[in-house]
Amino acid sequence: MGKGGGCVPSKKRSPIDVQDQDQDHPNPDRDGHNLVQNQFSTTNSTTPAQNNNNMQAEAVKKLRIFIIFYSMYSHVELLARKMKKGVDSIDGVEGVLYRVPETLPMEALEQMRVPLKDGGVPVVSVDELTMADGFLFGFPTRFGSMAAQMKAFFDSTGNLWKGQRLAGVPAGFFVSTGTQGGGQETTAWTAITQLVHHGMIYVPIGYTFGAGMFEMVSLRGGSPYGAGVFSGDGSREPSETELALAEHQGKYMALIVKRFSSAS
Repeated sequence: MGKGGGCVPSKKRSPIDVQDQDQDHPNPDRDGHNLVQNQFSTTNSTTPAQNNNNMQAEAVKKLRIFIIFYSMYSHVELLARKMKKGVDSIDGVEGVLYRVPETLPMEALEQMRVPLKDGGVPVVSVDELTMADGFLFGFPTRFGSMAAQMKAFFDSTGNLWKGQRLAGVPAGFFVSTGTQGGGQETTAWTAITQLVHHGMIYVPIGYTFGAGMFEMVSLRGGSPYGAGVFSGDGSREPSETELALAEHQGKYMALIVKRFSSAS
C-alpha cells in the first residue's frame, strides 16, 4: 500500500456517521446574495401550482459542486460526506458525491482487505464533469502525491483538456495520509498541475478555518491547501476537528462558487 507516509491496510473500517462539531468560522461571503431565493420568492397571490413550479425551478437552478473522490479504507469518504454537508448548507448550492473508477483487480483488493464500496455513490464519467459549477477532489497519498486511481481519472480527461471545457471552473482538494509527514501539503500541491493544464481555478482554504488551523494540542490533519485526515495504520478514525475542517471547506467552496456565478 502507500509506502513513505501513504495509506496502509485497514484494521477496521471507520463509521460513516460521526458526531458533528459546530464551530463558528469566518467565511469570505457571509453577506452574499441568495440569487436563487431572490429569483423564486413567492407572493401572497401565488397559487399552490405556481409554488410547486417555483420549487422545481429552484432545484434545477441550484449550482452544483461535484465532490469526486477515491477512498480505499473510507477515510477520504468520511471527509467527502462532511464536505457535502457543508456545501448543502449554503442556499442555492448542492454537493454531488462521485467516486472515480477503481483500477486494481478484485483479487488485489481482497488481499489488501479493502471494504466493499457504498453502492449509493455512483462512479463519475468524464462527460459529466462539464455539468459542474465547481469541484472538490479527494484522494489518499502515495509517496506524497495522489493515488494512481485518481491520477488515472485525470489522465482520462484529455478530450476535455483539448477543448478547455473545464477552464475557469473553481476546484479544491482534500487528502488522507498515513503519517504526519506523509504528504498533507505535498499531495495537494503536486495535484495543482492537473488543474493548471485544464485552466481550472485552484481554491485553497488558507487559514479561513480560524482557531482550528492553529490547534497544537491534539493531532489534526489538513492544511491551508485543504482538509485532511491522518489514517495511521487504518484504524485511526478522523477527529472532530478534521471533520469540522472538511465541512468548513464545503461551505467555503460553495460561497466561492456562488461569488463566481454572481459575477458572471
